[in-house]
Amino acid sequence: MIRKEDLMTKEMSTKYDPSQVEPGRYQKWVEAGVFKPSGNPDAKPYSIVIPPPNVTGKLHLGHAWDTTLQDLIIRQKRMQGFDTLWLPGMDHAGIATQAKVEARLAESGVSRYDLGREKFVEKTWEWKDEYAAIIKQQWAKMGISVDYDRERFTLDEGLSKAVRKVFVDLYNKGLIYRGEFIINWDPKARTALSDIEVIHKDDQGAFYHVKYFFEDENFTFNGKNYIEIATTRPETMMGDVAVAVNPDDERYKELVGKKVILPLQGRHIPIIADSYVDIEFGTGMVKITPAHDPNDFEVGNRHDLERINTMNEDGTMNELAGKYNGMDRFDARKAIVKDLEDQGYMINIEPIVHSVGHSERTGVQVESRLSTQWFVKMKPLAQAALDNQDTDDERVEFYPPRFEGTFQHWMENIHDWVISRQLWWGHQIPAWYNKHTGETYVGMEAPADIENWEQDPDVLDTWFSSALWPFSTMGWPDTDAEDYKRYFPTNTLVTGYDIIFFWVSRMIFQSVEFTGHRPFNNVLIHGLIRDEQGRKMSKSLGNGIDPMDVIDKYGTDALRWFLTYGSTPGQDVRFSYAKMDAAWNFINKIWNASRFVIMNLDENTKAELPAQSEWQLADKWILSRLNDTVEKVTDFFERFEFGEADRALYNFIWNDLCDWYIEMAKENLNGVDAKLKANTQNILCYVLDQTLRLLHPVMPFVTEEIWQTMPHEGESIVTAAYPVVHTEFKNEDAEKQMSVLIDLIKAVRMQRAEVNAPMSSVIDLMIKTSDAELKTMFETNRDYIDRFCHPKELTIASDIEAPSLALTSVITGAEVYIPLGDLVDLDAEVARLQKEAKKLEGEVTRAEKKLGNERFVANAPEEVVAGEKAKLADYQSKLQATQDRIADLQTQLG
Repeated sequence: MIRKEDLMTKEMSTKYDPSQVEPGRYQKWVEAGVFKPSGNPDAKPYSIVIPPPNVTGKLHLGHAWDTTLQDLIIRQKRMQGFDTLWLPGMDHAGIATQAKVEARLAESGVSRYDLGREKFVEKTWEWKDEYAAIIKQQWAKMGISVDYDRERFTLDEGLSKAVRKVFVDLYNKGLIYRGEFIINWDPKARTALSDIEVIHKDDQGAFYHVKYFFEDENFTFNGKNYIEIATTRPETMMGDVAVAVNPDDERYKELVGKKVILPLQGRHIPIIADSYVDIEFGTGMVKITPAHDPNDFEVGNRHDLERINTMNEDGTMNELAGKYNGMDRFDARKAIVKDLEDQGYMINIEPIVHSVGHSERTGVQVESRLSTQWFVKMKPLAQAALDNQDTDDERVEFYPPRFEGTFQHWMENIHDWVISRQLWWGHQIPAWYNKHTGETYVGMEAPADIENWEQDPDVLDTWFSSALWPFSTMGWPDTDAEDYKRYFPTNTLVTGYDIIFFWVSRMIFQSVEFTGHRPFNNVLIHGLIRDEQGRKMSKSLGNGIDPMDVIDKYGTDALRWFLTYGSTPGQDVRFSYAKMDAAWNFINKIWNASRFVIMNLDENTKAELPAQSEWQLADKWILSRLNDTVEKVTDFFERFEFGEADRALYNFIWNDLCDWYIEMAKENLNGVDAKLKANTQNILCYVLDQTLRLLHPVMPFVTEEIWQTMPHEGESIVTAAYPVVHTEFKNEDAEKQMSVLIDLIKAVRMQRAEVNAPMSSVIDLMIKTSDAELKTMFETNRDYIDRFCHPKELTIASDIEAPSLALTSVITGAEVYIPLGDLVDLDAEVARLQKEAKKLEGEVTRAEKKLGNERFVANAPEEVVAGEKAKLADYQSKLQATQDRIADLQTQLG
């Protein structure tokens, strides 16, 4: 119970102002500890681990969307009585963060090599602390209900221990190995990249057609003393060791075993036969450069060819490139092309557009480069993850389901994963090499005689540690850790479709391998935030939106509403300020409706319902509509269809509660019947209380602010009980009757508007119905009809004869006439009714077609089919009544 004077201590303004509602509220929640797990051993646990944002910069709109969806889920589950844990944390983001720090240093003319590894890592930790603080401020502004006491970082000691254990165990199982292979190389960051860290873009390039002369000056082929080789990368020519043709290519059988002279360099290289060569592509001859192409590397292995690496780590040419030593790779290309032209080797240059790999992090063109790296043998791990999807109790459910196909396709076509990175920021590989014997030692800790050993300087790929995130954050490898035992596997992961390969897949196979369980029960995949034109937001387009700027203008709740109202699993969302305006307007509607309710409560009001026997039609209707909304919203949440949940909430709040019930409640609130007034106050209070609880996961700030000014139990709406379905509230008769009453009021208002008859003008109203229940309903609710229709005289009967000069409306079960004498233009009225009849004919046709579909009738739920049949009967009845009235008026017109 709350006293009237307490309700008015903080008077609600007439306009919603988020700057007066949101600041300070989040800190109160954190200090009150309402985001922590309940600790109730009887409560069912529900856990989410946040996809850890990279400490590379501020959060963008995509992060805001991602965290909002997670917050919706965890807030609802908390209110439903689950023992909820939402675990926060951040990712060190090796190459991305190192690139940012190096760029900052470069502004002062300093490189990481000037500082040395130890000092550079110190600088990177300073960057991490700076941006982690910013991210946490943004989290607070977004209102995300995480438990900060459990916050983790991918480089903290607990997670580092988990990383070392996984590396050592995979190594001991023979699933991690070290070897020299062709890998993707980022010359700017000077590190290896995995396949999925390479973005392919269309670049302008060329096919350079070059003469490779035969070693034997007297030998000719097709009348020429050379063969024609086309390449897109002449800068790698100095690494050529062979020319290959397909063994089944009859054109070139006599060339196999011959030798040609490498242009500009003079080295003699063989012509070999290998099935790798595509007979149909180009000339059917390719140069083989094993140190600079992954396919050529495999050919070289089959033929025991030399590997000549002509390029340095930074993309400059080395001494094996001869006279081009020290040149940048692209400068070397120009120089080699010029020399080929000047010395008569160039046949022609054919401009092309081709797909070229670029580093996801630095943007530079990636090189295929021979390098010694650490790899994970992926086939057995991927197969175990695929097999896990065939189980009933351990499979990961994808929402929407089509993304499981994306996951499976990648796993089925996976390559070994290069996990070493030539960086300084990250988990240093737990491998040591003996300075004297060259022996390799891999272990959790350094060897005892450390002075005789040198640790591998490389660090692990960022995704190696983040793949362990769902269980390493819970205390693993300590399987007795309380959080691990209670909250793992986690329940739901929320992430974008762009990192299914990077992260989701890796978490699944690592979790299956090391815990024997899936990492999460469900994975909800969302799309990208795009601009109004559907373009991806990017710096180059200048169309990026800072979520904090949006919050400053509209408030957090408005942004959260926009992000969820437009949310459909797997689909992109387009941002627009018009949609933000609509979101703010909706909150303002909620605010003013709540303000009206609260102003009309008194010291005896409770958020409790009077006895059902005391409910009026409008009360029965609003409680039935509330119940239906609770059922729909709860169901949509379970299916992660938050946009549909929001639409159900919007329709209930704007249409049912604000436009109708509150307006109808004014009749009792302003009346003389004290009992009726008290009942209406309690029902209004109850419905608003339940509505705020339904809304809270989406709009935490405004709902808390309003709820705190109402009668309530408990400290915060954050931990208040979520609404549940009450079967006794369901009242189809009340909904049907109220629907007719609303249709009546709308019809009269529309008719008044058509003849410019304002509500203050005098009209008579005639309602013809042969339905006894409807007649009783109209009679019982005369007060509402008087209030909303303002008739001078109201007639309700079954035997009314339609006046000749009257406006007509057909509603379910009744006909409505407004006699207006000479104000009625019969021709115009016939035209209007004909238009209405045409619309009803369309509805009848649609319903008949739907019910005539055997698949629909056979497969749709019984209640859906019954609903369509009821609609058809209603449309047919309205159509017949409308046609009858048209015929009657046409008779009068002669």
